[in-house]
Amino acid sequence: MHEVFENMEVKFDATSDICEDVYSLLLKENFNIVANHVKRVGKKSRELARKFKYDEQIAEIASYLHDISVIIPNSEKIQICELLNIEVLEEEKAFPLLIHQKLSRKMAEDIYGVENEDVLSAINCHTTLKRDSKTLDLILFVADKIEWDQQGIPPYLETVEKGLEKSLEDGAYAYVEYIIRNKKNLKVVHPWLVEAYEDLKNKLG
Repeated sequence: MHEVFENMEVKFDATSDICEDVYSLLLKENFNIVANHVKRVGKKSRELARKFKYDEQIAEIASYLHDISVIIPNSEKIQICELLNIEVLEEEKAFPLLIHQKLSRKMAEDIYGVENEDVLSAINCHTTLKRDSKTLDLILFVADKIEWDQQGIPPYLETVEKGLEKSLEDGAYAYVEYIIRNKKNLKVVHPWLVEAYEDLKNKLG
């Protein structure tokens, strides 16, 4: 484990049940909303994995780990990423919350010993998506948006679910297109999101 994580006051438990380890940690650190969010995302990811012929357990593991970096304050995320040699884009410096996907990937790999590249890739882009997304990238991205961590029903939910009736890519595109259309409401527009939008738009014709 990297010394950055070893020096944290948080005690990480790593057993054979990653999902339970992460859920328990989030509750212990008083991130109850996030704990319930990742649990719901895990259930939705399993559902999408079943529908689109992907490994349900792998999808669930990615779901539980995707927001693990919430335990690190946003004010410290950029500095820690730099210590870990994680590339930080200008948009991420301007809005540090965006870097949490990259930091969560590193924590999954370094603390919980995750080696599955599909899992690491999906965690790494679950907020913004990216160009040439793979199946698990799309599953986690869509599940995270459907089971959001805010109050009420997501304004894009019906559009995304309608897209999923066609394909996983259509479901993801429905959300990305909604965000791009309403980008004036965003603090910053991450370049990966723009690339994902153009990529899906071209692929779906």
